[in-house]
Amino acid sequence: MAHREEGQNLEKIFTLSEANRLLPQLEEHLAAVKRGKAVLLRTKGEVKKASSKAQFGGGSYAGPHYLMALELISEHLQEIQELGVLVKDLDTGLCDFPHMMDGRIVYLCWKLGETEVQWWHGVNSGYSGRQPLEREKES
Repeated sequence: MAHREEGQNLEKIFTLSEANRLLPQLEEHLAAVKRGKAVLLRTKGEVKKASSKAQFGGGSYAGPHYLMALELISEHLQEIQELGVLVKDLDTGLCDFPHMMDGRIVYLCWKLGETEVQWWHGVNSGYSGRQPLEREKES
């Protein structure tokens, strides 16, 4: 029987090969999120000015772009969540995949730019506790 840490609500447990097969999809979703974040950063000042004048019927050319970027980010993060992948850091594209190792749940750990999942960590140790996967134990 697998040991789940307190507070874990995991619907999907990934094998290493399942996690690696999802990487192209994750790269696309994370790239879209980064594009959306870039729009938010570009338009933030203009939207802030417009919102401060909202009681006077203010508006901004940037408003629709800002809203579309928020929707884009939300859609892609929801797609990732539906895959069962846990996004830990949007800026680095850090993602975790719940995985069964030695009868307990751990996280396979991957970040944008890595060619395959090569790391894992305990559910409470985070990125700083990353350890290399032993290749002979692939599952």
